[in-house]
Amino acid sequence: MRLTTKGRFAVTAMLDLAMHSSHGPVTLAGISERQKISLSYLEQLFGKLRRRAIVESVRGPGGGYNLARAAAEVSVADIIIAVEEPLDSTQCGGRENCMGDKRCMTHELWESLNETVYSYLSSVKLSQLVESQTIRPISVTKPCKPALGSRTATLV
Repeated sequence: MRLTTKGRFAVTAMLDLAMHSSHGPVTLAGISERQKISLSYLEQLFGKLRRRAIVESVRGPGGGYNLARAAAEVSVADIIIAVEEPLDSTQCGGRENCMGDKRCMTHELWESLNETVYSYLSSVKLSQLVESQTIRPISVTKPCKPALGSRTATLV
């Protein structure tokens, strides 16, 4: 399986949206600033997410994006597939022509991995990710204890 920045950024942006949507539509500019993802890249991703009915756009002042369905109904697999991220670790893309016109010897192994990864990502819901972020501390305001010979670091 190849999980590129497209899939990672889409999941991150959707998590940000879910975490901030209780106050109304969330702007892509806000997500871009908080997550350090290019605004133009987010526009591309959210266009795909909107076409797959995972998000809905709200126009006008105070506009932005909302989840199109409850966070408990959106899986990580839904998000990744919506932005056209392949969930395929076979060399042939599932066409069974790895070795010219034949399957390679390890085709079943990679197919099984695909099924396992898809099953896992389908089982992880956006609501679970939101919950895990609200349980663990997101920021630390105390200065970190510096290592010997290093400069003082502060986490924000």
